[in-house]
Amino acid sequence: MNKKYFEVVKSGMSKAKPPESCTVVIFGATGDLTHRELVPALYALRCMNLMPESFAIIGYARRDWSDDKFRQEMHAAVKKESDCKEEQWQEFAGHLHFVVGNFNDEPSAGYADLRERIEQIRETEHIADNVLFHLAVPPEFYGDIIQRLGASSLAASKKGWRRVIIEKPFGRDRKSAVTLDREIHKVFHETQIFRVDHFLGKETVQNMLVFRFANPGFEPIWNRNYIDNVQITVAEELGIGTRANFYEKTGVLRDMIQNHVLQLLCMTAIEPPVTFDAASLRTETNKVLQSICSVNIEEDVVLGQYGPGSLDGQEVRGYRGENNVQEKSTTPTYAALKVTLDNWRWADVPFYLRTGKRMPRKLTEVNIEFKPTPHLMFPVNRKEGMNRNHLTFRLQPDEGIIYNFLAKQPGAELVLRPVNLNFGYNTAFGIEEPPSAYQWLLFDAMEGDQTLFPRADWIDNAWSIVDPIVERWEAKPWLKLPNYKSGTWGPAKADELLKRDGKKWNNY
Repeated sequence: MNKKYFEVVKSGMSKAKPPESCTVVIFGATGDLTHRELVPALYALRCMNLMPESFAIIGYARRDWSDDKFRQEMHAAVKKESDCKEEQWQEFAGHLHFVVGNFNDEPSAGYADLRERIEQIRETEHIADNVLFHLAVPPEFYGDIIQRLGASSLAASKKGWRRVIIEKPFGRDRKSAVTLDREIHKVFHETQIFRVDHFLGKETVQNMLVFRFANPGFEPIWNRNYIDNVQITVAEELGIGTRANFYEKTGVLRDMIQNHVLQLLCMTAIEPPVTFDAASLRTETNKVLQSICSVNIEEDVVLGQYGPGSLDGQEVRGYRGENNVQEKSTTPTYAALKVTLDNWRWADVPFYLRTGKRMPRKLTEVNIEFKPTPHLMFPVNRKEGMNRNHLTFRLQPDEGIIYNFLAKQPGAELVLRPVNLNFGYNTAFGIEEPPSAYQWLLFDAMEGDQTLFPRADWIDNAWSIVDPIVERWEAKPWLKLPNYKSGTWGPAKADELLKRDGKKWNNY
């Protein structure tokens, strides 16, 4: 959250009404996600007058914290993310509470304490009987928590609503996702379930839809007749840090391809929904997944693992040298895929997907490369591809939209040069950095709006695409690892994936 954010929010952002009165319960309230994203997002909503007038935020975790300790920790967390003004913080902090308990406690223990605390705060603060549960915990606890919410009578009310937010990854494969889904549906109805993919809350992802469907100049050329290829990149500078125990079990395919990257593909390739609502948008994104052709694993999948290298002039260790990583680990930290869609709009248009850790820079973008002009009268080097236009949706950093086209360079000779048209949030709306994705996702969940949350069938179809690749790799890895240096754009084979089609990655 940008330091100047609250100074410009009134002039640079559209208005909305606060949700109805409710209590937000965060399981895993002492964890990183709560510190880094959830409470700072809720504080930002309060500063924008987008929290209910009467509300409470209750943290639940096993650490022996008091309300005051929770408030102190969250104060420090919010100060890292924004200009935390003392008067605003003191008002917000009064809504923070903490309950000590284990995720696998008996319903008569920690969950009974939680229920009693919710009722006590509701009565004292005059809060409606509406509760939003956020599971900011390791995935192995999802089932335990859901089952105990049901058994302790926390998951239902005759006077108000109950909703639950579940973080990704949703399962570790298709089978476990189906099992988890069944467990959740024993307690909650589908309309109460909010599965998070935080990429969908990003302003630029939503602007992809607005750009295409609200501006009549682009939808007519958004098809195989004009688009040559689509490249989706989610690059990270960081390694796995302290997440080895999680990452060794997960790897890049489960961690990034199955959710974030496929969501970006769907937002790019989606057919026009009838309306911008949960039913229409989720149905159309699911159709995109259903149209993806079977991936040729041998020809169209490149996996990798980072080795030692250099980033910003600093030497960094390889994945196998990270703490708690097995000496000969074959966990992939990089994946590049070529996929095609079997439908009228996108037939024969390749979608190149890549994501990896320890790459030269943090970058998330969708790059649309249009087909070359069929006949260009001007003198250009066609081999350089200068007669192609590019449209880039930049999600991070510097969120915005960039259109690259040719223009005449000033001078006596006719010389063509590529130039950019840039849309940035700072210049357009006076906001240097858009609000975090979690602000809108939490707001939507309190509103009961599921538009930006994946549906169960989307999750199922996404796993059906990723599972065969994971199973093949885990049965018999076909590459020698590590196969790319930290600080590079990935394995050489990823470049060959495009080179054989006469294309290249849009690197910077």
